[in-house]
Amino acid sequence: MCLGEVVMSKGSVEISSEILREQEGDRVKGLPGQPSSVNFDQFSGYITVNQSHGRALFYWFFHSTHSPHRKPLLLWLNGGPGCSSIGFGEAEELGPFFPQNTTQPNLKLNPYSWNKAANLLFLESPVGVGFSYTNTTSDINQLGDRITAEDSYTFIIKWFRRFPQFRSHEFYIAGESYAGHYVPQLSELIFERNHNSTSEDYINFKGFMIGNALLDDETDQKGMIEYAWDHAVISDVLYQNIKSKCNFSLAEQTNECNVLLNKYFDVYKIIDMYSLYTPMCTSNNSNSKTSEAPLITGVAPHSFSKFDAPSSMLPVMRKLIAGGLRVWVYSGDTDGRIPVTATRYTLQKLGLRVIEDWTPWYTSKQVGGWSVIYDGLTYVTIRGAGHQVPTFAPKQSLQLLRHFLANKKLPPQPFQ
Repeated sequence: MCLGEVVMSKGSVEISSEILREQEGDRVKGLPGQPSSVNFDQFSGYITVNQSHGRALFYWFFHSTHSPHRKPLLLWLNGGPGCSSIGFGEAEELGPFFPQNTTQPNLKLNPYSWNKAANLLFLESPVGVGFSYTNTTSDINQLGDRITAEDSYTFIIKWFRRFPQFRSHEFYIAGESYAGHYVPQLSELIFERNHNSTSEDYINFKGFMIGNALLDDETDQKGMIEYAWDHAVISDVLYQNIKSKCNFSLAEQTNECNVLLNKYFDVYKIIDMYSLYTPMCTSNNSNSKTSEAPLITGVAPHSFSKFDAPSSMLPVMRKLIAGGLRVWVYSGDTDGRIPVTATRYTLQKLGLRVIEDWTPWYTSKQVGGWSVIYDGLTYVTIRGAGHQVPTFAPKQSLQLLRHFLANKKLPPQPFQ
């Protein structure tokens, strides 16, 4: 390439021919079974995050269906830890394509795909998940929150170098479940490093949104048990015994408490913990459809270090709220794993001033859920949705995303 050889992109960003070749190398021209009506560009490939270890993360990127040169960029992360953002997020929840169970390849367009509101980026993280890999075996034994955040940050920096036309776009992160760790920790890295970044590596980061999120061990467990009792999943006797024998503020529970918790989890062998009122999948060779559990292909090894996971993300949340980032938290209200009860307890611990208390919001003429607006944080429930909210309430979840990106209150009255 000749020095200074550039072309002008649609967004008037100068892009070298070398970068354009990299982009074109990642372009997905079509997929088996893809509908002919697709009206957006898509790209996928690898970003090397550690050259010496041969560590690379896989992504799948979809332009927005409308005005991608103006729409924000949203990064989606699934939880787990170690669940595929493509196998779950793209293919079952909020992506443009849903694979169909047919003998021939068949992709169905999702009418409520989140790329209707934003340019949508799915990341397989950490290494060992999905198509992301490392050539250094010891990396797998060291997986944890810290290395996941560092690798994801490096990925974002390098991804923007490959797609510089999106660097000026507003950037947001969203995720669910264990992404209650992933998303705030990555957000904190971006927030801190933006202070000393060069203009080339500055990220136009505006905020994040997390759903049914693991945020605080004490309140997550307390709320999980209370929700099960309140929703007639466990008996009065078991509930009272757990209350008297378990102290969820402790890092380790007594043997007596663990015996009781095992009895609690036994109930969820016969009903779906992740969507309380959804019939169980009765297949002998798979888990419940909604469960982010280890039988799902693409889950990271069990060696993911619990010692690298803080017991509470609330200090990070307080820091980012004080820093002026937009923060929304949402809960599908039929999830038993990280239920609405747990998240309400967790947010109470933040001690934020309530600006607008428990208010219904509407999807057309129906109540979509309830919301609480705090000073610096918005909390939203989604009525009838399980752990993976976009799977169970796709229309409401897209509405939620649009209002989050616009920083706009959800409608408190019915509408046509």
